[in-house]
Amino acid sequence: MRLHPLLLALVALAFVSPFTARAATAAPELPAAVAKAKRIVILGDSITYGGTYVDFVETVLRTRVPGWRGEIIALGLSSETVSGLSEDGHAGGKFPRPDLHERLGRVLAQTKPDLVVACYGMNDGIYFPFAEARFAKFRDGMTRLRASVIAAGAAIIHVTPPVFDPVPIAAKVLPAGRDTYPAPFAGYNEVLDRYSAWLVAQRAQGWDVIDAHGLMNASIARLRKADAAFTFSKDGVHPDALGHAVIARAILAAWGLRPDEGELLAQLATNPDAALLKLVRTRRKLLANAWLTATGHTRPGVPAGLPLAEANAQAAALEEKIRALK
Repeated sequence: MRLHPLLLALVALAFVSPFTARAATAAPELPAAVAKAKRIVILGDSITYGGTYVDFVETVLRTRVPGWRGEIIALGLSSETVSGLSEDGHAGGKFPRPDLHERLGRVLAQTKPDLVVACYGMNDGIYFPFAEARFAKFRDGMTRLRASVIAAGAAIIHVTPPVFDPVPIAAKVLPAGRDTYPAPFAGYNEVLDRYSAWLVAQRAQGWDVIDAHGLMNASIARLRKADAAFTFSKDGVHPDALGHAVIARAILAAWGLRPDEGELLAQLATNPDAALLKLVRTRRKLLANAWLTATGHTRPGVPAGLPLAEANAQAAALEEKIRALK
């Protein structure tokens, strides 16, 4: 199969030193929190609910470390924030943005994760220009999320938010200086730059932070040298498969899983029907809807999942196929 030329350019962003090339022949050594986790819960907004980056991460993890016996449950919820903020008239006035903290206690108590991966920020500035009050809400919400996860006995890894891209929706975005923003602020990615920078700065306080935002910014800048109209997200927010591959690459590289070796991640991003990826995706969707229903949330329009017992039985059957395929 011929790889998408833009994805090949993306893969080329990685600089492989002689040391890295030699080390790549050894089995990956996972970070301790990942290696010992029997259950990893991934929290986030609609990008995590869409789940493509989660599928890439799990497929590469299973490929690189066949003996890993953990479980990944993606519980992203569309429109959700960690800040608790919602713009007036969200969703045409039908409902406010869900607040993660409304459901977080139930999710932690019922899923009992060993590790939580959290990717928030895209919705937290509510698509307005930067304001210190909104930024404070984001910082407070992220700090409370971290404290709740640690109090539940789990480790937590933060992932900076994907990029907001005004280029494909240039006719819809609004300039600075308005009182209200019924459409997104044109410079909203600069808001996300500041949110991401704050998260990365928390590494000095012992936080485990993976910078997907920075990698996506760099990838877009490079790819636009060849194509000025290049974008990962036609609606400015939700990445396509290539964009999800960048998010996955940031996580996989941080976990030492060599996503570029053998063009493994590139192959997955350009072949959505690859056998292992397809099974992983089916299992992820099955468990996501079941767990979202079981733990409850305030977001209308989310498909009801199967009862957990039934979903777990089907997931176990899929797990057997996954292990046989590997």
